[in-house]
Amino acid sequence: MEDEEMERKVQQYLHRKGFRLTELALQEERNRLSTTSLSDVSLSRPDNDPARYYDGYNKLRSWAYNSLDQYKHELLRVLYPAFIHCFMDLVSEGHTLEARAFFLKFREDHELMHSRDLQKLEGTLSPLHLEEMDLARSLRENKFRIKLCEYSYELLLQYLQKTQALVMLGIINERIIFEVSAGQPSLISDDADVVALVGTSKDLAKQINQKEVHWGLLEDSVEERMEKALSDSDRAEAESKDADAEDNNKKKSSEGGKQGGPLNKKLKKDKLVGATGKNTKSETSMISAAPRVKPELTLPATPVEVEQSILEDLRNRAQLNNLALPSVSFYTFLNTHNGLNCSSISNDGSLVVGGFSDSSVKVWDMAKIGQPAKTSSSQGENGSSQDERLSSTSEGKRPYTLFQGHSGPVYSAAFSPFGDFLLSSSSDSTIRLWSTKLNANLVCYKGHNYPVWDVQSSRPLFCQCLA
Repeated sequence: MEDEEMERKVQQYLHRKGFRLTELALQEERNRLSTTSLSDVSLSRPDNDPARYYDGYNKLRSWAYNSLDQYKHELLRVLYPAFIHCFMDLVSEGHTLEARAFFLKFREDHELMHSRDLQKLEGTLSPLHLEEMDLARSLRENKFRIKLCEYSYELLLQYLQKTQALVMLGIINERIIFEVSAGQPSLISDDADVVALVGTSKDLAKQINQKEVHWGLLEDSVEERMEKALSDSDRAEAESKDADAEDNNKKKSSEGGKQGGPLNKKLKKDKLVGATGKNTKSETSMISAAPRVKPELTLPATPVEVEQSILEDLRNRAQLNNLALPSVSFYTFLNTHNGLNCSSISNDGSLVVGGFSDSSVKVWDMAKIGQPAKTSSSQGENGSSQDERLSSTSEGKRPYTLFQGHSGPVYSAAFSPFGDFLLSSSSDSTIRLWSTKLNANLVCYKGHNYPVWDVQSSRPLFCQCLA
């Protein structure tokens, strides 16, 4: 008791002095020690008493429903994983009648949000069913991730410590991963998103990424037949041109035989140029040729009229290789975590800009993608350099130029016709003009009373905004 009183006084002192980071560090250390102490508790479960699952879950359920209204909805999130695994543990231990009674008794608590899963698990009556059913196997092999606020997590820990509910303690330690966040509890409307099943022993995303990917044309496809026809026609055309050229060379050699050396040198040069042209063409066709991939499924039969339309479309397509690059580029933003609000591309396609919810504007130079990036700096409205915000080594390697100056989410960004200027609008009711050459903010346009949702520029530089 004295230790708890001392910790409380220390925390009050840190809070009064404003040592926020130290207070958070102390809180995290206390949570870590509490979790460790929970993990060290003996989790032995008697094998001859199926009623322990009913008693443990019923007490946890009563405590959660009788908690403070502000934190009740977060604590109720723990009940569904506890209910599911209590039921499956009873089934795996062979207590079929007890498992059935437990399922029917508490099923109504989770019918609203998990009715489909409950319908599938309702027919589970033996340990063999748990192994054969995909849903049950997934629930047994993976863990639930539940988001709680810091105070809700502490309330749960205190309950488990005081009651020493070993069954619930074992299930929570083995089957649930908590994501504890500081601040107020989340909204009730977020309950569907804060409880998720995450892979631990078998990560589905990892399996997909490890699968071998084949690229190329499918064997015996319309595209392959078209490519064969084109290659055959090109080969016949090349042979006819070579034959005509050889006949012309013979005629010229017979007519100009008296001229001697100069004509012979010209003929040798023509042969060399022809050979070089052949090599270039063969290399181009070799580069453009795609590998053949054997289809895993039988290709469906294609009607004659559909095949003819496809062949006509293929004839009109441009052949792409390293000598004939595409004229259209597509860019994809990855891992933006719902923070990207807008994007734009300069007229020449060399620059790409993105506006984000954290009030930042980021510009990527496509010519520098993949190259070591240098530390870039941007200037705010007052012209002062923001290097101190970009001076860390981790941020100095960013592949983009960061523009900071807005105080709210950026809703729109647009380049000038030549790409040397950039306009951005934000929820802070301002529009900012940036220089992509100087990496600086030139002007801040104020006067709007509401967020500026869209902005466009034209030649000469003219701003058209939508507030």
